[in-house]
Amino acid sequence: MKRTIVTAILYTVITAIALGIGYPLAITAIAQALFHDKANGQLIAQNGQVIGSAIIGQPFTGPGYFHSRPSAAGAGYDAANSSGSNLGPTSKALADRVAASVASEQTGAPVPVDLVTASGSGLDPDITPEAAYYQAARIAKERGLSDAAVNGLIARHVTQRQFGLLGEPRVNVLALNLALAQLR
Repeated sequence: MKRTIVTAILYTVITAIALGIGYPLAITAIAQALFHDKANGQLIAQNGQVIGSAIIGQPFTGPGYFHSRPSAAGAGYDAANSSGSNLGPTSKALADRVAASVASEQTGAPVPVDLVTASGSGLDPDITPEAAYYQAARIAKERGLSDAAVNGLIARHVTQRQFGLLGEPRVNVLALNLALAQLR
């Protein structure tokens, strides 16, 4: 009986060390060696300063910037509070929030749905190309650029479906706004 208990304890300790320490360290080392950028959050730096991540949205509210999707994650794009709003299609709170977002656009044209609804995580860094083109005239006017220049910028930043069939075409808002800053 004593030998069985000692064997069980040894196997538990060896397994805990191998799977609790060894495996995570090995996977971390492999990720850092092969996928360094992705393993570190795909951070975007400018002039040596980290300004954001390509995979987490951030708020842009000025009229001269492309606006992101609304965030349901806390005080806005807070990864610690990542979640949807849990408001259903019959929710008055959701309807009121969407109506306020639509009213703030003030263009009279139908507003793309992703500009007035949050994503499931509340952290989505991308918008649809339609949402980007919808904002182009406002940005061109605000920055003194031609509509063609802004539309061309959007076209260069559209990421197509992966392998031609997975996901939807999308535009990363941070990358687009950084490129927009270079136009001026």
